[in-house]
This record gives sequence, C-alpha cells and structure tokens, in this order.
Amino acid sequence: MSLFSKQIDKRIAAYQRELIETHYQEVENMYRQIRGWRHDYRNHIQMMKVLAANGDMDGIKAYLDELDTDLNTVDTVVKTGNAMADAILNSKISLARSRNITVQCDAHIPVQLKMSELDLCCIIGNLFDNAIEASCQLPEEQRMIRVYMDMKGTQLYISFTNFTSTKKLAKVGKRFRTTKGDGHGFGLVRIDNIIERLDGYLSRNSEDGAFTTEILIPQV
Repeated sequence: MSLFSKQIDKRIAAYQRELIETHYQEVENMYRQIRGWRHDYRNHIQMMKVLAANGDMDGIKAYLDELDTDLNTVDTVVKTGNAMADAILNSKISLARSRNITVQCDAHIPVQLKMSELDLCCIIGNLFDNAIEASCQLPEEQRMIRVYMDMKGTQLYISFTNFTSTKKLAKVGKRFRTTKGDGHGFGLVRIDNIIERLDGYLSRNSEDGAFTTEILIPQV
C-alpha cells in the first residue's frame, strides 16, 4: 500500500470516528431533553393535583389552556412522512438547538423513495453538520438554519440555508472552501458522489452572508 493510500485511509478513519462521536452527542442530547420533559410532566401533574384538591376548576382549565399553547409553540418534532428522514432531521435539529441555533424546517417526503435510506441519511446528515459548524461561528442571535424538502414533480427537492461569518465564501475548484480543517471535505465529496450516482442536480451558492445548497434527485 502506498504512502498516499495510507494517508487517505487515516483521514477516512478519523472522519468516521468523528461521525460516531457526533451521533453519540446527538443521542445524549435527545435523552437529556426526554428527561427534561419527564420532569416537567411530573411538575404539571402535581400542579393540577393541587388545583383539583382546592376545587379550583377554573384554575385547572386555565393551566391546561396554558399547557396547550406551550405545546403548540414549543413542539419541535418534525414529521415528514418518511421514517428515516424524521429520525435524522429530529436528531440534527436537537443537536442544533443545543448549540442555540434556530432551525426552521418545512419537510414533506413520501413514505417510500427510490433512493436508499442510507443515501438520504448521508445527504441530510452532512448538509446539517456543515450548516451547524458554520452557524457556531456566529453570535447566537444570528444563528439560523432553514431546511426545506418536498417533491417537485417526480424529483425530491432538498434545500439547506445557513448564515455565514463572511459575505461570500471562497471557492476551490467546484466546491467552496471548508473551514472545518483537514479531512472534513469528505462530507462534501460524499454528497457529490451520491448525487452524481443518482443522476441528480446539486447547486451551492454563497451570497450576502448566507450559504445555500439545493439538490434535486429523480425518484422514478
């Protein structure tokens, strides 16, 4: 095996270890949120028991109305219609919000897609990771990621937009320069290879302090 091949293998191994660590952090964050919800749930039950013991039905009704409003406002679960997309999106959204990044997500995907779930996971996961990394370089009040996914005719349309710390990112060849350091370009390469293999379309644009990736993938 040549020295170059060994270097590539080391970089890929390092990238894979980082992916594992990232997913571990995402799972830990989701468990932390679940524990928080369970704690809040118990508190709400105790509060309503006190109101019921005092015969305060108006208080119970007002408390339930407040909870209903709070749930409608805070509910962060994304339901796209596709189980794999739901899993990866909710995991990444949880990770982003733990870093004080606002996420706006509007996604509607068929239950069955022609592309594999592995390819879908790789595309969404890498796009989200890149957007989170770029957002963390900004002040918290400027952090924003917008995700849109839907069918356009017979093609799956995916759009990711995030704000950046520069007005316009520099390009190296066909790709924009990554700020993540050595080895992190594998995520972009992986996306490009998947889109090319699926005869899809990919566009990256950096303008006015925002970075947008748009993808179209045939599903017939």
